[in-house]
Amino acid sequence: MSTVFFDIDTQIDFLYPGGALYIPGAERIVANIVALNRYAASKSIPVVSTMDAHTENDPEFLVWPPHCVAGTAGQQKPAATLLEKRVVIPNRIGLPDISGAQQCIVEKQSVDCFTNPNLDLLLPQLGAERCIVYGVVTEICVKNAISGLLNLGCKIELVTDAIKELDPEAAAKVLDAVSSAGGKLISVRALG
Repeated sequence: MSTVFFDIDTQIDFLYPGGALYIPGAERIVANIVALNRYAASKSIPVVSTMDAHTENDPEFLVWPPHCVAGTAGQQKPAATLLEKRVVIPNRIGLPDISGAQQCIVEKQSVDCFTNPNLDLLLPQLGAERCIVYGVVTEICVKNAISGLLNLGCKIELVTDAIKELDPEAAAKVLDAVSSAGGKLISVRALG
């Protein structure tokens, strides 16, 4: 069974105090995110990293404060979470060449990464069957990624010490939904 690591929205605006849409306590999971991405690279497992890339007047800003505007420091991923061989997959039709990439950074302008038309093309190329999922925000973008992956028939393993939520009750429902769908709740330590 082919494995893909799914690193959801681990960007500076979400992870650190002072970020435009900081998730309180998210900085505490950064070391685990780094460990997961490095572990995947050491085992030649592809990493799909989703990344908000908003325009300055993005429609999402009617719901959420402005954050992760393309080209800003807050939109970037922490350098330690980036792998050496990576390719950015823009949110427009046309999947770039991913040969040799350790990390595919999938841009999006929505809480649902599957709004990027290339994701449905990318996952079969990677042979995604088992997806190790982590990142932020558990009950929003992580939940949407899990839902999309389950719809594609992927097996889900959610890394509970590498996710962070805004609403603990809503996040608990996501964990229950993963278990109910036959997924596993795991820790970073369980991988290696």
